[in-house]
Amino acid sequence: MLATVTFALLILLFIVVKLVLIVQMKELCVIERLGKFRAVLQPGLHFLIPFIDRVAYRHETREQVLDIPAQSCISRDNIQINVDGLVYIQVMDGAKASYGIEDYRRASINLAQTTMRSEIGKLNLSQTFSERDTLNETIVREIDKASDPWGIKVLRYEVRNITPSENVIHTLEKQMEAERQKRAEITLAEAEKESTINLSEGQRQEAINLSEGDKQKQINEAHGRAQEIAILTQASAEGINLIAKAAALPSGDQAIKMRLLEQFIAQTGSILKNADVSIVPSEVAKLEGFFQGMDKVTQNMQGAKS
Repeated sequence: MLATVTFALLILLFIVVKLVLIVQMKELCVIERLGKFRAVLQPGLHFLIPFIDRVAYRHETREQVLDIPAQSCISRDNIQINVDGLVYIQVMDGAKASYGIEDYRRASINLAQTTMRSEIGKLNLSQTFSERDTLNETIVREIDKASDPWGIKVLRYEVRNITPSENVIHTLEKQMEAERQKRAEITLAEAEKESTINLSEGQRQEAINLSEGDKQKQINEAHGRAQEIAILTQASAEGINLIAKAAALPSGDQAIKMRLLEQFIAQTGSILKNADVSIVPSEVAKLEGFFQGMDKVTQNMQGAKS
């Protein structure tokens, strides 16, 4: 009797398990009835017909990340590189994901690989590094277009590593070293050029300053000589006026003759002192006539003024 009850309870429990289905929040369940697609059950509590309905597929509804293995690609400039990446997908339609493709994960990986090889072949090696974002967007667009019948959505693709071969790396290192050497030589040449320009500018400015200084010196000297001549002329004019006034005074002619005599004696002494040959004063007797002539000149000047 106890065995019969236990057996009945087990059968009842089995029927309840087959009757009640609890779908988790993170998944979708595809139900088949007698081998034919019936429905896609959303998260929650559902009831099935035991032995008739069955859960054929369970799909993860959260975002899934698939690792794309490294593969060899040839760039547009015929350089071999190894590229790997990550693709992020999400199941949007459980029925298409179940019946539209055998294994959407493997299909997504293979599609990502072929699309990546195709897009890498359109770019140069330098562009694969500098235009990685553009490359990712292009791969996502192409994969998403091809995977739409599978009921999945490609959210994004990320190129993880781009690794050239050893020979290419060695060649690139040499190229980079040559480029650095070239930039260093250009920098040194530019510095030397700048130094030469600055030196020539300094020499030019120095020459200009010297010429300006010499010009100003000559101008100052000319002004000085002009002022000196003006002062001497003014002094000579004033002296002549004073002599004329003195000659008009009584005994003025005597003073003039005395002054002229003093100047004559001083000049004669200077000539005798500095002359290279001896001068015999044979004409000394004519001095009297000289002074008499000077006396007449003075008298004539007085007569003219009176």
